[in-house]
Amino acid sequence: MTDLRELSLRLEGQEPAAILRAALEAYPDAALACSLGLEDAALVHMASLLPRPPRIFVLDTGRLHPETYDVLAALRRRYGLPIEIYFPEAAAVEGFVNANGPNAFRESLELRQACCRIRKVEPLARALRGASAWITGLRRDQGPTRGEVRLFEADPAHDGMVKISPLLAWSLEQVRGYVRDQHIPHNALHEQGFPSIGCAPCTRAVAEGEDERAGRWWWERPEHKECGLHPARPEPGGGR
Repeated sequence: MTDLRELSLRLEGQEPAAILRAALEAYPDAALACSLGLEDAALVHMASLLPRPPRIFVLDTGRLHPETYDVLAALRRRYGLPIEIYFPEAAAVEGFVNANGPNAFRESLELRQACCRIRKVEPLARALRGASAWITGLRRDQGPTRGEVRLFEADPAHDGMVKISPLLAWSLEQVRGYVRDQHIPHNALHEQGFPSIGCAPCTRAVAEGEDERAGRWWWERPEHKECGLHPARPEPGGGR
């Protein structure tokens, strides 16, 4: 069994491309979850340079910005990589909206989390079937819920599957610089004050000086600003 803590410590400080390459050597069947933001566009570019790119997938919640779909099309054209699309179960969406209304996610934290479970968490579980690890675009400086994340860690939400975050140590400016220098297709909303982009009704531009995830579920407390894809990391000692 791989010691995830030791692996994280050994690769800490290396460039994300080197971390991604090492991750796929350790977990050849790892899948890259692409949210179509800056970080994941950068990871798709890095993956395209590898002899054997990982499987790449996107979760289409049904409420994404038009600009987000433009990025998906542009990445497919640029890199020629197969990008799988996973949708929420239609019956679950239909039942939730009929019972609670189309914008119920603004009425309570419980309803917002229920919406995210239907539109994101359940499709993610299907997308990860058969994989031993998944690759994310998480960065430590994105907000208070991500400051203690490690490069490699067990994901309690998916039966201890390994979660890998090659961009963890990079700042937003480093990601922007990489995307710019490599001419990587990216979401036009990033130039309109959207550092973090999710579903259209749950994302707004941020003001100068605001945290970069301030525009996600802005009506909620900062510690609640996760959709369920990235729950709190395990307590120290569970890093295998």
